[in-house]
Amino acid sequence: MVRFGPAGNDSAFAEAGLKATVDAPAWIASMGLTAYEYQCGRGVRVGRETAEKIGVAARGNGIRLSIHAPYYINLSSRMTERIEGNGKYVLDSCAAARAMGADRIVVHTGGLGKLSRDKAMENTRENVRELLELKDNAGYTDIRMCLETMGKINVIGTAEEIFDLVSMDDRLLPCIDFGHLNARTQGGMTTREDVSRLFDLMENTIGMERARIFHSHFSKIEYGKGGEAHHLTFADTVFGPEFDGVAQETAARGYEPRFICESAGTQARDAVRMQEIFRQALRTENRSE
Repeated sequence: MVRFGPAGNDSAFAEAGLKATVDAPAWIASMGLTAYEYQCGRGVRVGRETAEKIGVAARGNGIRLSIHAPYYINLSSRMTERIEGNGKYVLDSCAAARAMGADRIVVHTGGLGKLSRDKAMENTRENVRELLELKDNAGYTDIRMCLETMGKINVIGTAEEIFDLVSMDDRLLPCIDFGHLNARTQGGMTTREDVSRLFDLMENTIGMERARIFHSHFSKIEYGKGGEAHHLTFADTVFGPEFDGVAQETAARGYEPRFICESAGTQARDAVRMQEIFRQALRTENRSE
């Protein structure tokens, strides 16, 4: 099934008088959502007992969990301290995922620094291979690492780069952030045709089996000449992308991804809207058959 849910807690969660994330699964399930991404961008700070309680609540409410690993990960560097740090962040994320029952962790690839793009990609490939071995040796073979497309131009994370990296190993999945891709291409992910070309590239690079279950982030994002600037809400009418084309192409291809909404403060409410748009696209697709 196609799942929808928020990244972290919507501002309406607190406005409803709720504070603890253990209450989030029941709250988003009451909205008809079926996914939730726990945020560890600033570090993995959730204790095992709390993580286990969140997992129990998620399973009890039919919510599938994922975790966003720390932003500090940079896979383009081969400096020893960076490699060790990356390993710790990934293993900490996997430990939290195991305690929660989450089956995916989302990982950023990192900036270029003073490296050429080719050298940064070479380093990233090597680091990804080592991280897969590290996590599997630690017993986390059941937790998939999802490499994310990025919104800033001076980082590894084009669609082509992410699909190339994911193609290296069946244990990897792409995390397609449509807002990021729209930002780094200066509005190049706005139509269904744009999405269709992206999905064709994904299928041709990593194969249908993994393409159909890709992970995804979605939000409207303000951008400038360097790419991503700020996450927005669905109320914005200046910057895209709109979800309609993504929904239509996903329905047409029979994909079953997990869509995580990253709107700024309205992520659960906008996830509901995304689900409504997808269900309408699915009804239209079924009528046309």
